[in-house]
Amino acid sequence: MNFPENVKYSRDHEWIRVEGQEAYVGITDFAQNELGEIVYVDIPTVGEILESGEIFGSIEAVKTVSDLLMPASGKVLEMNPELDDSPELVNKDPYGKGWIIKISIQKPEELDNLLSADQYKSFIGK
Repeated sequence: MNFPENVKYSRDHEWIRVEGQEAYVGITDFAQNELGEIVYVDIPTVGEILESGEIFGSIEAVKTVSDLLMPASGKVLEMNPELDDSPELVNKDPYGKGWIIKISIQKPEELDNLLSADQYKSFIGK
């Protein structure tokens, strides 16, 4: 299982990689493994400003549907366009080509509440 050091982790199993005032958000390797084969990603919130912990979309696997939660407050700038035709990218490369949304960060101080790679590993018992 992969735990990159260049991202922060939420207790809801999302990750966020900050690049200046913007950030990429996806689900963790642990989460995609638990969900199984991902068949659809639905992001109806592009253009909306959402608070940390709010639902920004859903991810559908063969056996379940799971809500996606904002790891930090921000405006949803875009959804990864490749996921329309290839939702399995979330399984294959959750921290790279499988990113889900790009946001502009509204409250950078919230990033301090997220977990480091080592803290996340402890949180999931790895």
